[in-house]
Amino acid sequence: MGPDVNVRPARLDDAEAIMDIYNAEVTTSTVTFDIVPRTLEEQRRYLTDRSGAHAVVVATVDGEVVGYGALSPWRSKPAYSTSVEDSVYVRRDHQRRGVGRALLAELTRVATAHGFHAMFARIVDGHAASIRLHEAFGFEVVGVEREVGRKFGRWLDVVVMERLLGADAAPPGSGAG
Repeated sequence: MGPDVNVRPARLDDAEAIMDIYNAEVTTSTVTFDIVPRTLEEQRRYLTDRSGAHAVVVATVDGEVVGYGALSPWRSKPAYSTSVEDSVYVRRDHQRRGVGRALLAELTRVATAHGFHAMFARIVDGHAASIRLHEAFGFEVVGVEREVGRKFGRWLDVVVMERLLGADAAPPGSGAG
């Protein structure tokens, strides 16, 4: 592992660094299904719209933002309000240094503290590092959505992973809960 990673709530002045990390993935990878890079105004709006339970956190090394994570509603219908989806993005020059682990640990802590019951990750099939990261935090594969996205001329599958949270959650693998 590299230098010390600190995780804190995102601030509006982090918008440009977050945008740069995200847009690198939008334009060159399939880890996000967005196909148009965000503008700084859109990134600021994204941060403003996410506060409280649906938080954005950043990872810093030596005061520089090197990754971010977010909690978003799982679905818009009211009965889904106890579930949340996580997103984790790490600047390429800081991958495999514990940044993603620090971000997911904080997102899991925040989701649990806000009383969410289920936490989901939707990961493009073939993104082994993200799947392994989520497995390390007790997420299990609960399904695969076949050919639900198309980017760079390819059909893409999405692996859906889930972890139950909180004291009343069944342990991973129990099938209960």
